[in-house]
Amino acid sequence: MSHEQHPNNREAEEGFRPADLITDCTRCFGLCCVALPFAASSDFAKDKRGGDPCHNLQPDFRCGVHTKLRDIGFRGCTVYDCFGAGQRVSQLTFGGRDWRQAPETAKKMFEVFPVMRQLHELLRYLAEALTFTPAQSLHGSLRSALEETDRYASLGPDELLALDVPAHRARVSELLLEASELVRQDARRRAANPPKPRKNVGRGADLIGAKLRGADLRFANLRGAYLIAADLRDADLRMADLIGADLRDTDLRGARLTDSLFLTQAQLNAARGDASTKLPSSLTRPEHWSK
Repeated sequence: MSHEQHPNNREAEEGFRPADLITDCTRCFGLCCVALPFAASSDFAKDKRGGDPCHNLQPDFRCGVHTKLRDIGFRGCTVYDCFGAGQRVSQLTFGGRDWRQAPETAKKMFEVFPVMRQLHELLRYLAEALTFTPAQSLHGSLRSALEETDRYASLGPDELLALDVPAHRARVSELLLEASELVRQDARRRAANPPKPRKNVGRGADLIGAKLRGADLRFANLRGAYLIAADLRDADLRMADLIGADLRDTDLRGARLTDSLFLTQAQLNAARGDASTKLPSSLTRPEHWSK
């Protein structure tokens, strides 16, 4: 699983630490390797039902083939990031009792994990948004949303499963979009030669396989865009909103991603790049990228 350095450098809110959003497999009961299903595809070598332990999961809850996942057909494992949800469910929600020693907890633990993962993903985005100076007018609302989300994540198993996560996510998403617009508008105003909006490039756009080499996509809203296998070599994506954008097999060689908004390590791990790809300082160049 990916180990992301969280981009937020502000002081932690009471009850919340940015470090809690960094995946720590050593403190997790292998939840992503058990709770989640996967189907045989280009990302996974075989089928697995949700709730069934992966055959590569070791007694210590570590992956027995972690160093060669891509070589043996489990690329999907290398791009997944729980944003720290695994260790929170393991160590806090269930008090350190693992599903092997306490099998009666297994079903509920596996159901809680994807709920926690969604909450931690929102925490990650909210923490980043709180670093946006042009969105300072929203910092009070963003901080309140972060604290509310963290309170939800601190609930017990039954309360977590009763949460209306889609409704909460929708409210937070609108707030994040508002913050993004303030940041991108401010950057566009200050830019010497801002690009004109490109036709068919926007929120949720279908850009699968699109030929966008060298495109100036600064300040673009690419939230939820499908960029699978798109050619973005040498493209300029500074200050572009990439929250939820699908970057599987996207060619980012030479692309400029510094200051991109809401870019995650998992998105980079799913893409292709090289040593000339310019990244935010908070993210790590994937090991499988070309040199």
